[in-house]
Amino acid sequence: MTTQATSAPAVARGRLRRVRLSGLAQYAGFVPALVLFGLFFVVPLALIVGYSFWETVDYNVVHHWTLDNYRYFFSVSTYVSTMWATIWVSVAATAATIAIAFPFTYWLVRYVPRSTQRLLLVLVILPFWTSYLLRVYSWLNILGDGGAINRFLMWAHITDHPLSFFLYDRPAVILVLVYLYFPFAVLTLYASLERFDWNQFKAAMDLGARPHTVITRILLPQMKAGITTAIIFVFIPVLGEYLAPQLVGGAQGVMIGNLIVNFFSGAQYTRGAAAALLVAALIVLLLIVFRRSLEVEDATRA
Repeated sequence: MTTQATSAPAVARGRLRRVRLSGLAQYAGFVPALVLFGLFFVVPLALIVGYSFWETVDYNVVHHWTLDNYRYFFSVSTYVSTMWATIWVSVAATAATIAIAFPFTYWLVRYVPRSTQRLLLVLVILPFWTSYLLRVYSWLNILGDGGAINRFLMWAHITDHPLSFFLYDRPAVILVLVYLYFPFAVLTLYASLERFDWNQFKAAMDLGARPHTVITRILLPQMKAGITTAIIFVFIPVLGEYLAPQLVGGAQGVMIGNLIVNFFSGAQYTRGAAAALLVAALIVLLLIVFRRSLEVEDATRA
């Protein structure tokens, strides 16, 4: 009897241990992702946060905690204006991208046969098969003095000399950014639109509603999560763009990404970290603003 009494707790402990091990085993697949994000996201982010509160003295980083990097950034009008320019360029590029992508995706889902939709989607993402650098450089041949647009204008005798305002300014940057991120918006909106029940659309039309009324009161509210996701997928990477503003924007198209690179190139690591952290804070603020529109099941569906 004593042996049985003493073995019972041991058996219970063994069963409890096996349950715990099985519970931990189901998270084993998460370990590689945890290591990846820990090494390449959390650790670099922690370093950026630390550097942003340190000082650079004679090109050496001194571990002296201070807010001078942030004070310096907001005390220089050029840096503040660059930040505001980055925000409005990102907003303009995102708005233009969504405004172009939504009608295209609406036409694609509603009027194009499903068998043809896949082919058109492949054509949309076809630029991804080429180098990002090559795609940006191609716009120099389109917008430049000897580019396709100026050649056409001179061929049509609209002007007798090349026009220089197509390149090296913020409108050129916005145009190239819309081209670069248009596929992101299309794919996101397509995933949301193809799940829409078009019988609701037909029923509203049968009851006398106009097409634009059905779109604004029935279609768009159900696509709220998809549109929000598309905005995030476009706005966040545009906010940190460096190459496109550098190549097609020139000195007039500088964005915060170019400013951060200049800081680090000049060995001003702490000031560059502070500027990078300001961009990260802006992204977090954006996600908080759109949080209510991104319910888990809707975002997954979108």
